[in-house]
Amino acid sequence: MSTTELDATPAPTPTPAAAPSATMSSLRSFFSGGVGGVCAVLTGHPFDLVKVRLQTSAPGTYTGTLDVVRKAVAQSGPVRGLYAGVSAPLIGVTPMFAVSFWGYDMGKQLVSATSTVAKDPKTGAELYSISQISAAGFFSAIPMTAITAPFERVKVLLQLQGQEGQKKQFNGSLDVVKHLYKTGGVRSVFRGSAATLARDGPGSAAYFATYEYLKRKLSPESGELSLGAVMFAGGMAGVAMWLLVFPVDTVKSRLQGSAEKVSVGQVVREVYGRSGVKGFFPGVGPALMRSFPANAATFVGVELAYKAWDSVF
Repeated sequence: MSTTELDATPAPTPTPAAAPSATMSSLRSFFSGGVGGVCAVLTGHPFDLVKVRLQTSAPGTYTGTLDVVRKAVAQSGPVRGLYAGVSAPLIGVTPMFAVSFWGYDMGKQLVSATSTVAKDPKTGAELYSISQISAAGFFSAIPMTAITAPFERVKVLLQLQGQEGQKKQFNGSLDVVKHLYKTGGVRSVFRGSAATLARDGPGSAAYFATYEYLKRKLSPESGELSLGAVMFAGGMAGVAMWLLVFPVDTVKSRLQGSAEKVSVGQVVREVYGRSGVKGFFPGVGPALMRSFPANAATFVGVELAYKAWDSVF
């Protein structure tokens, strides 16, 4: 195999040969998922920061994507300005992606137990339909929400502070968590959990289904995918996910960034009353710009990490 080729097996679905035991499989997924997640955060965080600020700022604060970038860089420099709040997702990506991969595997087991899964006549491997992949992907978001929701809450608050010369309220992720717990208890830390699941359930279904569909279309007879094909399939999976759930993400960001406790209904009425349907799509450009490179990096990072793990163990 050349250095530009990767296994066609999707990252979240290691084959039995690559995972000789449940323990090693879990460790392998944890390690590889963490690598992929870090790749995604480092590649896509500046786009995510722009998206969140456009979603949550009052109308007229920014003229568009470039204005957010210009003001962030002018305020804090290119690194600190564009990577504000990056500590929370970096700290959370390893367990989040590990749980996501575990949840996806559990979802596939649930699908196998409740429906008929086709078998490869040559290898005997299970061949899940795209609808079955979607169901397993949706299930993966359920356990992941317990980790994603509080980290998203912290990330949003860190991304929103320091705009337009305002004094920063928090010194870092831990400071945010302490403040939230002190002022509102555990409920405040986990604010927006339902909205996070409402976003990540359908989003994960679309994500895994799109990747699997494109992987199958791009896989040659040899069963190997080129690095470019993995990047394309992963990038398009991210685009498909965001196109489906972006309005829900806008509501989630407003819920988690609000200084006061508000309901989903209040946020929806406020957004629609102020800007109509288009009010649910501010920052969609940066989100789509981020989704392709970030998710391409995720799948490449995970695939390469799997290979590195297999070469050692």
